[in-house]
Amino acid sequence: MKVVIVGGVAGGASAAARIRRLDEKAEIVVFERSGYVSYANCGLPYYIGGVIEDPEDLTLQTPESFLERFRITMKVHHAVTAIHPERKTVSVKNLETLEEFEESYDKLLLSPGAKPTQPNLPGAGIDRLFTLRTVEDTFKIREFIDREHPKSVVLAGGGFIGLELAENLRELGMDVTIVQRLKQLMNPFDPDMAVFIHAKMREKGVKLMLGYSVEGFEATAGSVSVLLEGNPALEADMVVLAIGVTPESELAKSAGLQLGLKGSIVVNERMETSMPDIYAVGDAVQIKHSVTGLDTLLALAGPANKQGRIAADNICGGDSRYHGGQGSSIIKVFDMTAATTGINEQTAEKAGIACDKVYLSPANHAGYYPGAQNMVIKVVFEKGSGRILGAQIVGYAGVDKRIDVLATAIHARMTAFDLKELDLAYAPPYSSAKDPVNMAGFLIENVLHGLLKQFFYEDVAGLPKDGSVTLLDVRTPEEFEMGHINGFSNIPVDELRQHISELAKGKPVYVICQSGIRSYLACRILTQNGFTCYNFSGGYGFYRAQAEEVLTAQQSYPCGMEKGTSR
Repeated sequence: MKVVIVGGVAGGASAAARIRRLDEKAEIVVFERSGYVSYANCGLPYYIGGVIEDPEDLTLQTPESFLERFRITMKVHHAVTAIHPERKTVSVKNLETLEEFEESYDKLLLSPGAKPTQPNLPGAGIDRLFTLRTVEDTFKIREFIDREHPKSVVLAGGGFIGLELAENLRELGMDVTIVQRLKQLMNPFDPDMAVFIHAKMREKGVKLMLGYSVEGFEATAGSVSVLLEGNPALEADMVVLAIGVTPESELAKSAGLQLGLKGSIVVNERMETSMPDIYAVGDAVQIKHSVTGLDTLLALAGPANKQGRIAADNICGGDSRYHGGQGSSIIKVFDMTAATTGINEQTAEKAGIACDKVYLSPANHAGYYPGAQNMVIKVVFEKGSGRILGAQIVGYAGVDKRIDVLATAIHARMTAFDLKELDLAYAPPYSSAKDPVNMAGFLIENVLHGLLKQFFYEDVAGLPKDGSVTLLDVRTPEEFEMGHINGFSNIPVDELRQHISELAKGKPVYVICQSGIRSYLACRILTQNGFTCYNFSGGYGFYRAQAEEVLTAQQSYPCGMEKGTSR
C-alpha cells in the first residue's frame, strides 16, 4: 500500500507515524510546502519573544529523523498542486528546482491546515506587514526585530496568535496595540469573561482598540500606517495580521471534493472525504461540535492530532471514529491563565439550547495555606437536566487543572449532580476539600432545586429604585465603603438576623457580597424567614470588573491612546 500525505505538521505527521506503527511495509510519502515538518505552531510566538531560544526546539522531528526512525519519506519544499482522483495521482512541484511531476497513491490524506485570513485590503503586501503561520514566518519576524529594532507594533486581531504575540512583543519592550473588529478579545469566551483578559492586557501596557475595523495599510518612511474605518490612522514600526485563519482547501475544491463551512473539507466520522480513498484531517476540515451536534471548525492542535491517528487507523483497515470536538483551549496572558471548554452562553443561545449559568470565585487551594489565589469560573449548563455545556476560567495557578476536569465532564455528558460527586485529589497546597469543580456542582444543584435564585450583571440596571424591592449588600462596612452599587444598603451577613425585622417582608430582596458566598448565606436566612431572595452571581468583584469595562468602552479611545499614533 502506498500512502501520500499532503502536509507534514500536526495531523499529517501524526497520521504518518501511526500508519508506520500499524503497517511496517506501507510506502509513505509526505509532501510539505514549507521547509519544516512536525513543528510546534503554538510555540512560534514564544520564539519571537525569546522565551524559546533555540530554533531547533520548534521542530519535534526532521525529515531525516522521520526517515531514520519510521522509514517515512518527508519531502519539504514540495507543493501538491492538483489531485487526480480518476487516476489516483497528485501533481507535485519542487519549490526549489521548480521540477513538476506526478505521484501515485493508493490512499491519499489531506492535512493542509489553515492559512492566516488575509482580507483584500489596500496595501496588504507592503513591507513591515507580517503574518504568522510557519517556521519561516517566525524567522522572518524575529530577524526583522533583531535587525530593525522596532519600537511599536499593531496587531490586527485579538485571538490566540494576537494575544500570544502581544505578550511576547511587550516583553521585548515594544509598544503594542491590538486592533479588533469585535468588541472583545478571545471570541471563545463570553464578553463577561473576556473583560478579565482585557484588564490584564491593559495592566501590562497593551493598548486595546476594540470595535475598530482595519480598512487598509500604507507604507511610510520606516513605518506603516494602519488605516481605520471612520477613525484616524495608526502609525507603527511593524504590523502583524492575526485576524483568524481560513481552511486551506483550494486543492480539495479543484479536485471536486465536497466543501462545507468557509470552504472547509467535509469528512465523515472516519475522516473520509466525499471521494474514495481520500481522507482529510486538521484545521482544513469541517467537524461536528460534540456539545451542539452542529457543524463547526476547530483550528486546534489537539483535534488535528487525534484526527490524524483516526485517519491512519482507517487507512490501514481499521474502523476508528472521530465523534467531534468541544474546543478545549488555554492561553497564557502574561502572569494570568485563561481557559475554556465546550460552548459559551452565546453559542448555546444561538444553537437554541435552553441554558443557565453560574459564576464563582474560589481559591486555587486551601485558603489557610500560603499563596492562595482566586480564579473566576463561569459554568454554562442545560436547564432542567443540569448537563454541563461549557466552562470558562480566568485566574492563576490551578486553572488548567479545573478546565481539564470540566472538559472531561462535558465529554462524558455529566450533569451538575455528577460534578458534586467527583472524588478529586486534595491537599492544602493543591486544592480544598471542596474543590472548585465540586463547588460548581453544588451551586448548580442549588439553582436546579430552587434553593438559589440568581440575578446577574445585566439585571442590575433594571432593578427598581422606587423602594418596591430591597437592595442589600451583606459585606462588611469597610468593604462597602471601598465601593458598592448605588441604591444598595449595607447589613453585614453576620448581623442580618438581628436586623431582619427591619426589612419589609412583602418586598423581594436582591443581595450581593464580594464573591457570592455570603450573599448566598444571607439568602438562605431570608428565604427561611419568608422573604423572596435573589443572589447576585459572581459577587461585587465580578460586578466591578464588568462596570469598569463598560466605562472604558465608552471612551473614544478606550486605551487612552492619542489619536493617530500607536506610540
